[in-house]
Amino acid sequence: MFRLEVRGLYKSFGNVPVLHGVDVDAVGGRVLALLGENGAGKSTTVKILAGDHRCDAGTISVSGRPVDIRSPRDAEAIGIRAIFQEFLDAPQLSVAENICLGRLPRRGWRVDWRAVRRTARTVLDQLGVDLPLDRPVEQLGVAQRQIVEIARALVADARLLILDEPTSALAAAEVENLFRFVRRLRDDGVAIIYITHRLDEVAEIADDVVVFRDGRVAAAGPVTEFDQHALVTAMVGQDIGASIDLPRHPPAHAALTVRDVHLAGHVDGVSLTAHAGEVLSLFGRLGCGALELAEAMFGLRRFDAGTMTVADSTGQPAGPWAAIRAGIGFLPVDRKTQGVLNGLSAAENIAAADWSRKARFGMLSPRASRAAFQRWQEELRIVAPKGAGQPIETLSGGNQQKIMLGRWLERGATVLLLAEPTRGVDVGARAEIYRILSDLAGRGVAIIVVSSDIDEVLRVSDRIVVFSRGRVSAELTRAEADRARLTRAAAMKETV
Repeated sequence: MFRLEVRGLYKSFGNVPVLHGVDVDAVGGRVLALLGENGAGKSTTVKILAGDHRCDAGTISVSGRPVDIRSPRDAEAIGIRAIFQEFLDAPQLSVAENICLGRLPRRGWRVDWRAVRRTARTVLDQLGVDLPLDRPVEQLGVAQRQIVEIARALVADARLLILDEPTSALAAAEVENLFRFVRRLRDDGVAIIYITHRLDEVAEIADDVVVFRDGRVAAAGPVTEFDQHALVTAMVGQDIGASIDLPRHPPAHAALTVRDVHLAGHVDGVSLTAHAGEVLSLFGRLGCGALELAEAMFGLRRFDAGTMTVADSTGQPAGPWAAIRAGIGFLPVDRKTQGVLNGLSAAENIAAADWSRKARFGMLSPRASRAAFQRWQEELRIVAPKGAGQPIETLSGGNQQKIMLGRWLERGATVLLLAEPTRGVDVGARAEIYRILSDLAGRGVAIIVVSSDIDEVLRVSDRIVVFSRGRVSAELTRAEADRARLTRAAAMKETV
C-alpha cells in the first residue's frame, strides 16, 4: 500500500522561515484534507512534494523507502502528481492535446491522433464532462480550463494525487462529478491530498485532516474529530465567531435597475433592482447567466434587448469606462488575469481606476497613489509587509481582493459588482471581506454579489435573486432563504 511520510520539514526563503518542522502522512485509499490560511505553509509543502521546491531539512519517504525529490520529474517517477490553481496549459493547443500533453500516444515516430482523442474522451467521460476536443483551451472559460488541468493529471497513473483548490471554479454538478471520481480513485488505493478553503467540502470528501498555521501543524487527525468551528479556530488561532450574523440593511432608493434584459445564449428577459445600502446576491450554478449579466452591467457585453438605469441615468454603459464614470465598480471572477495589474505596486493598483485624476502628464503620481493606499490600508486591513510599494503579485489572494475593493472605493463607486468575491481566499480573509461588504452597505453602497457558493450568499445577503438557465427562478429575502430552497430554485426553469 502506498504511504507518504513527511517528517520535520523545514523551508526558508532568504531569511524568512516558512515551514517549521511539519509532519504529514498521506495513505493510499484515504483523502487527506490540507487546510490553513494563505501563507500558512500548505503550498510550500505540496510544492516540495511536487519537486518545485527543495526542503532545507526533513525527510520524505514513500512506502517506507526514503526518497529525494529534486524535480517534478522525480515526483512523477514515484507517482506524485499535483494540480495547482494556476493554469499550466498550452492555450493555443486543443483540449485533447492539452489533456495528453507530455504523454501524447505515438504510433512509431508519429503522434497517434486517434489515440489522443480516445484518451481525452475517456478521461472526460470519467469526470462526467463533455468538452469539445478540438477547441483551443484559450477559448474556454475558467471552469472548463480547470477541468482540462484535472483531466491531464488523471491521464497519468498517479499513486498520490495533490488537488489544490480543485473546485474553486466548478459548478455544483461538476463538483459532484469530481468528488465521485476522487472517491473512485480512493477506493482504487490512490492517496489524495486535497487543499481547499471550502470547509463544507472537508466533511464530504476527506477521511483525515491536517491544519497548518504559521508554518506548523496546528491540528491533525480523522475528520470525524473536527467540526467546522474547530477547524476555523485551528486555522486562525482564535475564535473568530464564524456563526456571527452580519448586520442586515433596510433597502433605500434604487441604485441600479435592469428591465427585460436579453443576452443571446446567456440571459433571457431578466429584470432586477439593486438598492442603495443592501447586499443583493445573484445565485446560481456556473453558466446560469448571472455572471454574464454582471459583465453586461459593467459594459463588457452588449444587451441584445432591455434597459438599464443607474441613479438617474438610463442606458447601458457603452463600455467599462462609461460604467466607471457612472459610479460602477467591478471585481471579475478571475482575479489573476482580469483584476490585479501584475508588475505594479499595491498602491498603483488601488489608484488605477482613478488614473485620470491622479496622473501628471500621463503618468500616475507616486505621491497620490501612496496616499490612496494609506487611505484604505487600515480600514480594509490590507496586510502588505513592504508597504505601498509592494508588488501586487506578492500579496495573498485575500489582500489582493481587498486592494481591488479599495480601487473602487478610492474612485467613489456607488454600485459594486462582485463576481465570486471570495474565490481562492482563506477563511480568515473571507470573514473580513464579508464584514467589509456589510460595512459598505451600511454606508449606502449598493452591492451585487454573483456567487455559486450557497453558504456565502446565506451569510452575506440581504436579498437573493436565483438564476437558472438564463432566467430568474426565485427572489428571496434572507429570512426566506435556506440551502434546500436555493438548491431547488437553481435547478428550475420557471419563476417561482
